[in-house]
Amino acid sequence: MWAQLFKVLVLLFTALIAVLGVRTWQLGHRLPPPPATGGPPPQLPAAELAKTLAGALRIATISNTDPTLHQSRAFEELADYLEREFPLVHANLRKADFNGYGWLYQWAPAAASGPALLLLAHSDVVPIEPGTEAQWQQPPFSGAISDGYIWGRGALDDKSSLLGWLEALEYLLGQGFEPEHPILLAVGHDEEVGGQLGARVIADYLRAEGTEVGLALDEGGAVTLGIVPGVERPVANIMAAEKGYVSLELTARATGGHSSTPPPQTAVGRLSRAVARLEAQQLPVSLRPPVTWMLERLSPSLPLLSRVAIANRWLLEGQLLESLGSSRAGNALLRTTTAPTMLRAGVKDNVLATEARATVNFRILPGDSVAMVEAHVQRVIDDPQIEIRRASEFVSEPSAPADINSPEFRVIAGAVRDLFPDVLLSTGAVTGAGRPLKSRSMPPSCTQE
Repeated sequence: MWAQLFKVLVLLFTALIAVLGVRTWQLGHRLPPPPATGGPPPQLPAAELAKTLAGALRIATISNTDPTLHQSRAFEELADYLEREFPLVHANLRKADFNGYGWLYQWAPAAASGPALLLLAHSDVVPIEPGTEAQWQQPPFSGAISDGYIWGRGALDDKSSLLGWLEALEYLLGQGFEPEHPILLAVGHDEEVGGQLGARVIADYLRAEGTEVGLALDEGGAVTLGIVPGVERPVANIMAAEKGYVSLELTARATGGHSSTPPPQTAVGRLSRAVARLEAQQLPVSLRPPVTWMLERLSPSLPLLSRVAIANRWLLEGQLLESLGSSRAGNALLRTTTAPTMLRAGVKDNVLATEARATVNFRILPGDSVAMVEAHVQRVIDDPQIEIRRASEFVSEPSAPADINSPEFRVIAGAVRDLFPDVLLSTGAVTGAGRPLKSRSMPPSCTQE
């Protein structure tokens, strides 16, 4: 009997190993073939391109949540700078201005038809935290070109995109290129504070005009080296989704008084308990597209055990979640994150606060929703004396993942491969994204030239 049982166990184990091996082999063979390329990229003057971007970085187009601190002159200076640096763009493309500093460039020759290509960027940057200037390797608005880098606030987020799009359009116009589809470049000026007067009104305008968009390209991934453990090749992440965004404000109230005679529970204590519960009971981790697609595309360059786990998630998903979720970046890819960011209470150390407030920010995983987050917070806190409300209008649902097998994705992948022949093409989700759902009551102003 025992011998027969042992034979059955060996047979089952052998079958399991065979299944794991076959699925691992199939994973490598079902990945899409490398995208077709358009040939070698044009040779552009890199030094001149760097100088142009550096010049834009020297213009401190800072967005402030306080509209009275808006620095109009800086945005006007940037507009003048771009007109000088990109004369063909400004001579040949129609430009509409929205609320003064949001722009929509439209390239639609008579022969162009069908859905438009929509390019997106923003011209504003976040402020420098006072007192941190000395921590910068180069002054934040120096536009310094040093050690092979271009330094300055906005070099990555997002003047590099803005200048990159304009450089490409200027080059194509100089070559006499005629696009088959309309090309639109939308430039917001208040993205860092919600985009209500820039991106939102431009989107409303395009919707009202009935503009059909076939492909939209915004901020996304990058070509990185050494970021993914176990992968030695450069990795290009062409992001196929973005997380949603909501901040909730928690408020606890209590009777005030002197700290020498406190009640059994104070407003600060009740609020602290609520925040601690949210941190301790976060929304669950799960593997969903486009993260599963990212893992599959990276798998050929990962160690064998990692490939086995990715190919056999039906059996090894728990181990895969534990491994990937052990880092902060990996955890952000697997769940709707919970981040208490602000606390406000009290006016003096010996006075009981009558009110305590906390702001908790959530970045919402595709497949979850704002409503799910709000229900989760109510359930976990489980305290009717904690008031829960949205902290601001800056709210967005996560996007549905784009089709990474579409012709459009392969065009982008081919362009990346042209520029970086040795790159490993992957995808993923933008974890830092957030877009508002509502627009302010202030009507947009639009002028065209």
